[in-house]
Amino acid sequence: MSFDVRLRINDKVASIELKGELDASTAGRFHDVIDEAAQLGAIELVIRAENLTYLASAGLRSLVVARQKMGDEVRIAVVGAAEPVARTIRLAGFDHSIDLVDA
Repeated sequence: MSFDVRLRINDKVASIELKGELDASTAGRFHDVIDEAAQLGAIELVIRAENLTYLASAGLRSLVVARQKMGDEVRIAVVGAAEPVARTIRLAGFDHSIDLVDA
């Protein structure tokens, strides 16, 4: 399956929309967008995951990268993740570092 990532910034809130599978082959593209959001000084990062169909361990590492790049003072929310993706985040315990929000 293909992967697509799109960034929008509105009033210092970065919104990243993910579509497809986030794995080792696609994580680099996500990291590039995270870097861009961090450089633009976003104070909140919203990761729209409604169309994310798979989250591999590399995808989980990408969430760690997002936390590190954005800093602890920036709220990060993963919104609308399908249950298999949300379960992966919870099993890794990463739901304690980000907000996992239903759409």
